[in-house]
Amino acid sequence: MGRDLLEAYPQARALMEAADAALGRKLTDVMFSGPDAELTRTSNCQPALYVHGLAIWSVLKERVQVEPVAAAGLSLGEFTAHAAAGTFTMEDGLRLVEKRGALMETACAAAAGGMAALVGGTPEAAEALAAACDVDVANFNCPGQIVLSGSVEGIDKAVAGAKEAGFKRGIKLNVAGAYHSRYMKPAQTALLPVLDATPMQAPAFPVYCNYGGRAVTGPDDTRAMLGAQVCGSVRWQACMEDLVDRGERLFIEMGPGTSLAGMMARICADARVVSIQDAATLETAVAELQG
Repeated sequence: MGRDLLEAYPQARALMEAADAALGRKLTDVMFSGPDAELTRTSNCQPALYVHGLAIWSVLKERVQVEPVAAAGLSLGEFTAHAAAGTFTMEDGLRLVEKRGALMETACAAAAGGMAALVGGTPEAAEALAAACDVDVANFNCPGQIVLSGSVEGIDKAVAGAKEAGFKRGIKLNVAGAYHSRYMKPAQTALLPVLDATPMQAPAFPVYCNYGGRAVTGPDDTRAMLGAQVCGSVRWQACMEDLVDRGERLFIEMGPGTSLAGMMARICADARVVSIQDAATLETAVAELQG
């Protein structure tokens, strides 16, 4: 994860080395060599995703004249978006993300939970199904894709009753716990003072918050929204719809996979998404954006 970026670009190497120094441990060893079981631990996965996204951004902004009108990130990605916008330093954000991941990992271990994706259906139907099964709505990702989170029993009940509730199907997800649900309350409580202690300033360009589905208004709002999203719903569709309503049509996705591009295709058919995952797709993106 990210080794090719480090080997190809001095900017990415410098950022990754600074990340290791900030954490006082070799996160890059886990990113590059795993094993998968270690990399996918929440306490490693979250800082790894943060570093990977910012490594791509560090190269892209020097290779192409990019003038962001806004930034957004899904769940953990909201922290990456803030770092890119200068709300906090890369190092302060990384330490914050590492703490968040460790707290959420502890919360997962303390109480068994799960998540399920609902395909088709409406937000109202998802909220009704969640209430009937005593679970929470974790993500409003895009039309036809909503995620529930909560107890194992509740999630199993929701998956079993998805078709009857008006969905094409319910799919149980392979996750470590019930993210963005009441089960993360201990993590949220412990993270709030860490957020308060992290130096922040107004971002250089608007950054959208998952919980509010809007751009944050300043450091206090940023802290409140980053805290609220630990247990609260991710309103990704609302964030993207607001940008689309403002006339934006070019989006750059930075990080492993193309999930956000897939969601955007359902939100706005004429939006253009450039996805960057590694050195090869970064070079392709540079050529495309320069053109």
